[in-house]
Amino acid sequence: MTTMTEVEASVREFKMPDVGEGLTEAEILKWYVQVGDTVTDGQVVCEVETAKAAVELPIPYDGVVRELRFPEGTTVDVGTSIIAVDVSGGAAPEETPAAPVPEKAEAEAKPAAPARTPVLVGYGVSTSATKRRPRKGVEIPAQEASAAVQAELNGHATGTAAVQSRPLAKPPVRKLAKDLGVDLATVTPSGPDGVITREDVHAAVAPVTVQAPGPVAPSALSVPSATYDSARETRVPVKGVRKATAAAMVGSAFTAPHVTEFVTVDVTRTMKLVEELKRSDKYGMEGLRVNPLLLIAKALLVAIKRNPDINASWDEAAQEIVLKHYVNLGIAAATPRGLIVPNIKDAHAKTLPQLAQSLGELVSTARDGKTSPAAMQGGTVTITNVGVFGIDTGTPILNPGESAILAVGTIKLQPWVHKGKVKPRQVTTLALSFDHRLVDGELGSKVLADVAAILEQPKRLITWG
Repeated sequence: MTTMTEVEASVREFKMPDVGEGLTEAEILKWYVQVGDTVTDGQVVCEVETAKAAVELPIPYDGVVRELRFPEGTTVDVGTSIIAVDVSGGAAPEETPAAPVPEKAEAEAKPAAPARTPVLVGYGVSTSATKRRPRKGVEIPAQEASAAVQAELNGHATGTAAVQSRPLAKPPVRKLAKDLGVDLATVTPSGPDGVITREDVHAAVAPVTVQAPGPVAPSALSVPSATYDSARETRVPVKGVRKATAAAMVGSAFTAPHVTEFVTVDVTRTMKLVEELKRSDKYGMEGLRVNPLLLIAKALLVAIKRNPDINASWDEAAQEIVLKHYVNLGIAAATPRGLIVPNIKDAHAKTLPQLAQSLGELVSTARDGKTSPAAMQGGTVTITNVGVFGIDTGTPILNPGESAILAVGTIKLQPWVHKGKVKPRQVTTLALSFDHRLVDGELGSKVLADVAAILEQPKRLITWG
């Protein structure tokens, strides 16, 4: 008969890996397997979202899924076990009751560490526990935490007396209480087995006290969280890509002194060249996607080549300007999970056909939500195309660590003086934001003027490569 020790020895724990550089947590978006499923080495078992991208995780074992440690939507620390797999190759073995262990001996016993097989960057043991949102109320001893989590997921009481003392509520109810600022320990439960319901939380919301006229402290002027009405408002948790983007933009806006310059450009010849490249086979563009963004990207690369000092970064610790001899060209992309900025590595060394191929792959991968964290690291300069939304221009915020970002507005017919006569021409407005610690007004102006001049006479792109 199989003993409990043998059962534990056959189970492998797959821990949340660091799928980027220095990431500390990830949210489980979707499980592709269920308990009892057979899995093979390299099979994708779940999709997780980090602060950078959505990533599929392969399992490094052959075996049978014994347990999914966390439900979809849970944020888990790197290094925390997320799935248990029985690698013995058989069905779940019968457990043999263990002999009673004296209380003193049990306290002194130290369980053996489970075997581990690292498969991804940063895979290993984490000293921190699962990333659960901080909660107010009774603290649970570590040895009883797993029982409490199970009780929470099942919606009923399980575990020891210490767990019973913790208010019982399902995760959505706990979130509602947190949003409304309600301490669950003060709520009277009305659900079966003493479970707190949504109605209980709403009933516990304290009414707003009306104060008599008189001096009011500034803090009292803010709207209390208790006024939140779930029937009239929806609160969306900020996490993953959106959370990282928000933090990065705030950090960039209040760290780098931004300057933005604008220029309106006649791009009629650029639009004609786009059509010519689509139809002609003499430029090696067959089968490649050609659009105005491709030529704008090439124009910016040419301008950087002529004004290389704009391609730099600021080293705060060393108080130095770091000049980059390569261009990793970022392309801002709006996705269902938020704004991401993957970049084309060594874009400065690519020919127009190579740039077209890289740009097409970048956009396709971003739309599918498969952009890797590595693809969003190391950018030096970025382009954001707000024109696709019908916007004339904007004042873009720098991607952190970069020196400049070019915003491209919508291209539309406008009256324009061309060869001494007013004619309808294809016109757009470009906006270049740059870090004024690195780039002065003269350098920024030269780069923007170069981009505009190239787009007015775009066949220079072919001549200059």
